[in-house]
Amino acid sequence: MTCVISLLDLLSQALAWVDPWTLPWWSAWGVPVSQLESLACVLSLWMVWLNLRVHAGAWPLAIASSLMYGALFARSRLYGEASLQLVFVVLSLWGWWQWLRRPVAQVDGSGHGVGFLSGRGKAWALFAWLLLWPSLGWLLSRFTDSDVPYWDALPTAGSLLGQWLLARKRVENWPCWLAVNLISMALFAHKALWLTVILYGVFALLSVAGWRQWLRDARQAGASA
Repeated sequence: MTCVISLLDLLSQALAWVDPWTLPWWSAWGVPVSQLESLACVLSLWMVWLNLRVHAGAWPLAIASSLMYGALFARSRLYGEASLQLVFVVLSLWGWWQWLRRPVAQVDGSGHGVGFLSGRGKAWALFAWLLLWPSLGWLLSRFTDSDVPYWDALPTAGSLLGQWLLARKRVENWPCWLAVNLISMALFAHKALWLTVILYGVFALLSVAGWRQWLRDARQAGASA
């Protein structure tokens, strides 16, 4: 355990440069918002908008916003969410490569290449989330000083699944993100990250919009196949 505490101390020292960026920059209705949270919020919204349009430019924005949110969450003792952002960076590089490797015009007649999971695939996706959740929660409770390990682990596990489904261009990534966003709103409210709460509320609405758009694209692809 001493080794774990030392690692947390090293992490805290390594992120000390972030602290000036986490100071209140502006406020709304008495709620302070930092420069780091503001910039990460703007990039994240831009990223989701490009995802709705099935545009590969969303991936570099995902990488930048993930790095920013990783630093912000680490300073808020949300270690599951912080670690998740690093995973997002790796998965975003992979997803970016996947999208560039298979030009959308060559995938199907819709020009987007989105599709559905099979019934079996949906069952496996749900099983993976339910398996990852307690596993990540145990790791956070055992090896960090998180005060909400299992709550933090729930959207973390769902986000890993959602990112994989997004990279594979599966319609089901959107209901997965909708669930993750709603859970995350409550978590971030608990940590008083109010701009991020609003951001994830917008994400929830965009998840519904993305779900509807990709449903249309997938059905058009099926009709033209």
